[in-house]
Amino acid sequence: MSQPAKTSPRASAVSDAPETPAGTKAAAQRLKMRRELAAAAMELFANKGYEATTVDEIASVAGVARRTFFRHFRSKEEAIFPDHDDTLTRAEAVLDVAPAHEHPLDTVCRGIKEVMKMYAASPAVSVERYRLTREVPALREREIASVARYERLFTRYLLAHFDETDHHDGNDDPLLAEVAASAVVTAHNHVLRRWLRAGGQGDVEAQLDHAFSIVRKTFGSGIGAGRTLSTAPAPEPSPMPASVRTQGEVLVAVARTDAPLDEVMRTIEEALRKK
Repeated sequence: MSQPAKTSPRASAVSDAPETPAGTKAAAQRLKMRRELAAAAMELFANKGYEATTVDEIASVAGVARRTFFRHFRSKEEAIFPDHDDTLTRAEAVLDVAPAHEHPLDTVCRGIKEVMKMYAASPAVSVERYRLTREVPALREREIASVARYERLFTRYLLAHFDETDHHDGNDDPLLAEVAASAVVTAHNHVLRRWLRAGGQGDVEAQLDHAFSIVRKTFGSGIGAGRTLSTAPAPEPSPMPASVRTQGEVLVAVARTDAPLDEVMRTIEEALRKK
């Protein structure tokens, strides 16, 4: 299962231009080359070790020149993550076309599923990459940097739905937006690691949906609590300070303990006049 080919913002100087057959073909060729370089890098890292492998060797195994390598990657540790730029673009596209009625937290959960799709498309490669990142600190740091890009994207999206400068008692939306974005990414990474440790086996999408349901239950009702949203229910009317009912020739009044006395008396007087 191949990933849809899109030109990443870093690689394209005309990212806003309409897609053409030639542009689509070029993007597909670019992604193919990146994946071939990544496969060569992973093979050499596994056989020779990360430190002993050079960029020249990676390029040679992939059958390209050194300069071709650097047209696609800035360093050898970046080479084993060929799809993150394109996946980030797809995740951002999910956010950009989200329906207006959808809760922003649900949109973010759908967006990060693009990351899981990237890993699930090639389980064997993903499992081997996971093994390498556990063994090589430089690769681990690169992976952490990639995850941070997704978290920043989702945090910006959630914050965009609220006024970050609107700080007052009862409005915790800016805080909840940042915490919720981190929670979505953390839930995704927890499920991903568990799936990778199991050798890429199991229904990872069902596991992810379960993790997201926990995040939604924890944060979904909190975001927006400090203001009125279009999807929020209208506030319930305050209960009457007192009520009166008739039992034969007797009026029975029931009042809240915090009800003002003059309102209670006015309610009783009105009931007596009607009687």
